[in-house]
Amino acid sequence: MTGSDPDHGHGLADRTVVVIGASAGIGLETARQVRADGGRVVLVGRNPERLRQAALELDPVATAAFDATDTDRLRQFFQDLPGPVDHVLVTAGGPYYMPLESMDLADARRAFDERLGMTLGVALYSRDKIRAGGTLLFIGGTGGRRPGVGLAIASAATAALPALVANLALEMAPVRVNLIAAGFVDTPLSASLLGDQVDARREELRTRLPIRRVVGPADVAALAVHIMCNDALTGATYDIDGGQQLLSH
Repeated sequence: MTGSDPDHGHGLADRTVVVIGASAGIGLETARQVRADGGRVVLVGRNPERLRQAALELDPVATAAFDATDTDRLRQFFQDLPGPVDHVLVTAGGPYYMPLESMDLADARRAFDERLGMTLGVALYSRDKIRAGGTLLFIGGTGGRRPGVGLAIASAATAALPALVANLALEMAPVRVNLIAAGFVDTPLSASLLGDQVDARREELRTRLPIRRVVGPADVAALAVHIMCNDALTGATYDIDGGQQLLSH
């Protein structure tokens, strides 16, 4: 294999990966796969107790408990990193559902700022910490691509993120910048959003998705690891939804 980055074709052995949103779901599973591949992890999460449990399992280089939408804490975190890292994965942030009839403008502005502002903030503060050929990788979604009541904020963010990532890939080169756009992923966040409807949703997807099963955190984590290791990938959005977008509704 060819490629300027020693990661290419050699996995994540002896590489350091920062995972923002590491205490559950996709972030936690990606950290597990990084460790299984011989890499080191720095774990960031909002919930100190869940982060502590993840640290007990994964033996990270370091942990940091803070909200990634807090600009000052985010800046300080990257400033305090003791040395360069190879990859940064950002899974923090969730979907925003706000019907216009009940929308509060201040909340809507905050939702935009939290999603797009955090993305820009991570890029800005990490740019001198990621080694050449390394990856800044964000997790987004595909659900907002189809208009619907209550999806104005989510749809706008879904449309904006690929364009933002493509531009960041040029400005941060030779660091690579990519976006994973997931459909429904069976995570604790999905379960909390759907409540008692989550089992029905799982069964519907098992029946209707072309892959005949529900996408799980391990599926997304495997894609994240691949993007980290393949140094030909930058400025792109990678969908992983089991064919959910192909369905009529």
